[in-house]
Amino acid sequence: MTHSNYERLHVNLKKLKLERIEEMLDNYLETVLKENKPVMEILDHLVNEQYMVNQQNYLDTKMRLALFPYKKVFDDFDFSFQPSIDKQVVEDLCTMRFIHNAENVILLGPPGVGKTHLAIALGIEAIKAGLSAYFTTTHNLIKKLQNANKNGKLESRLRALCRHKLVIVDEIGYLPISEEEANLFFQFVTRRYERGSIIITSNRSFGDWGKVFHDDVLASALLDRLLHHSTIINIQGESYRLKEKIECGLFEHNKGEK
Repeated sequence: MTHSNYERLHVNLKKLKLERIEEMLDNYLETVLKENKPVMEILDHLVNEQYMVNQQNYLDTKMRLALFPYKKVFDDFDFSFQPSIDKQVVEDLCTMRFIHNAENVILLGPPGVGKTHLAIALGIEAIKAGLSAYFTTTHNLIKKLQNANKNGKLESRLRALCRHKLVIVDEIGYLPISEEEANLFFQFVTRRYERGSIIITSNRSFGDWGKVFHDDVLASALLDRLLHHSTIINIQGESYRLKEKIECGLFEHNKGEK
């Protein structure tokens, strides 16, 4: 290989954004030429290395766009601490069949039992499967819908939300929701009904949703759409955060306490 060939190769690899191949080319070629490896094996290795880097960059970008507040995966979830969860149900959700069928997942339970952890872990699995995901709290979602509505851009905002295969809405029931906010949330759910999946986490039972949304009729209509095609996981265990504090000795836990 002449000097001009060498320079042009490196320049073109950079222009084609094949940075991984360009980065490893010199040392790798020096090694494989000594071992007299076939050209096809060399090309396969270089291209595969570049593909792996591209794939990781793609996943990193999708993860940033998803706006997860933190990274939570299933390997970190202690199913033994929450025996009320049927692990087989969660494993079935990990197939992403529920997203392909535009079905919903509702995670219920008191604070700290792992609802958000499971929701984010499913979102990450969706991204790994090549599907788009978006995370938001109920409060932030409603505020964005309110701002869009005030600026005459509600339709545009709803269309943007519907482009995601999966939308995770965290913390329904933690903050009060006004009548206007309830109506906006209803429009969001209605727009995605049988078109895209929603994962919802809530610390309130379905019977309390009339109080949450200050309207029994609207709450009933919401639940009708959300539950029509859905998987419900009701977590009845103790708080992970409480468990961690007990393990750290911050305070004693009375097992007889209800």
